[in-house]
Amino acid sequence: MFKVFANAFKVKDIRKKIFYVLMILAIYRLGCHIPVAGMDLANWEALNSSMRNGQLTIQALVGGGRGTLFALGVGPYITASIVMQLLTVAIPKLEQMQKEGQDGREKINNITRYVAVGLALLNAASEVFGLTHHQTIYGAVNMFGETATFFTYAVAAVSMASGTMLVMWMSELLTERGFGNGGSFIIFANILSGLPAQFMNLLMNLAPIPSDIIKGILTFVVFLAVIAFAILIQDGERRIPVQYSKKMVGRQLTGGQASFIPLKVNIAGVMSIIFAMTLLQLPEIINGFLNNETLTTIIGYLKHTHPVGAILYIVLIFAFTFFYTSFAVNPNEMAENIKKNGGAIPGIRPGKATSDYIERTVYRLSWIGAAFYALIAMAPVLFEVILKVPAGFGGTTLLIVSSVALEIVKQLESLLLMRHYKGFLE
Repeated sequence: MFKVFANAFKVKDIRKKIFYVLMILAIYRLGCHIPVAGMDLANWEALNSSMRNGQLTIQALVGGGRGTLFALGVGPYITASIVMQLLTVAIPKLEQMQKEGQDGREKINNITRYVAVGLALLNAASEVFGLTHHQTIYGAVNMFGETATFFTYAVAAVSMASGTMLVMWMSELLTERGFGNGGSFIIFANILSGLPAQFMNLLMNLAPIPSDIIKGILTFVVFLAVIAFAILIQDGERRIPVQYSKKMVGRQLTGGQASFIPLKVNIAGVMSIIFAMTLLQLPEIINGFLNNETLTTIIGYLKHTHPVGAILYIVLIFAFTFFYTSFAVNPNEMAENIKKNGGAIPGIRPGKATSDYIERTVYRLSWIGAAFYALIAMAPVLFEVILKVPAGFGGTTLLIVSSVALEIVKQLESLLLMRHYKGFLE
């Protein structure tokens, strides 16, 4: 990995891309430390100090710190993407757009952005309302000060929503002018910025006694095992062999080579976990407006450390894995492409039989991948139950960090391969 980065810095164009990504991420992290308009600075400092040891939530993954300009991060856009994917199945017009190729996908992306703007305003209003009734040990405190007016709250909500739009734009810039997925970089930066506090929280919960020292060593070993396991699953794939028949092109006989179709163990990747976390924490967003006791009780049941929340979390991971895979893989299209290119899977008839075989293989892989990802995602709860380690630091964090890091290395390797490829030029 270090060799890849060293080689990448030797190439001027790739070096520019790396510095561009670092510059955008630096601007983003700077915005994560700028309080939202109208915030009382003394209250905001107290809020940040109380949130440093909090549990890792979807807000910590996709957002940039409570009460800041980039507090919502890419959260509204991720939620909008989920909504649009659900509506694509339910609304024939959107389904037709998706089948129109690049133009159709661009139209759906534009609609997704508009939906994200609406959700950003809604989330920002909920966040501001929650900050006006922030619960402390001294009771409810208004983070904007007691002299704040409706205009103060409106400006704060609009500025927070505008910050989300800016983050969306920066993530798209990272995708277009950098390398890899911009949204993944944003989430990656959020996790890395929170890891030191989570690690210190872990150390503070361990006393300097033999039993706790052994517990700390076991925790470290388990974390390394989770990272290795996450990398194994991330790189794992099922290769379907394809044999192409020979054909005449002019006077030359070509083809006849064997190839394969690589299918990842979990095609949905970490998105299934992020989708599940987003859906489970939706009542918390709604409760920001209502401050209802019943909703507060429900939110307590939906936490990962509660048996009900843990079961729902696992079920949602499985559901979103299969749902996302149904969009990402089209067995009929793959079978048709194999047939058009004169290929066939050994022992499988072309056409519908090939499509059914691919669909069956993807279905089995989805079960395996979802089970592995659910196990990794629930690792924090297992740490808390077995090793008595705080659940804010664990599998989901390590899974996303390792997945994005692997993707970054692969993107750099592909850019280096394009740079050093000589091929027909020799």
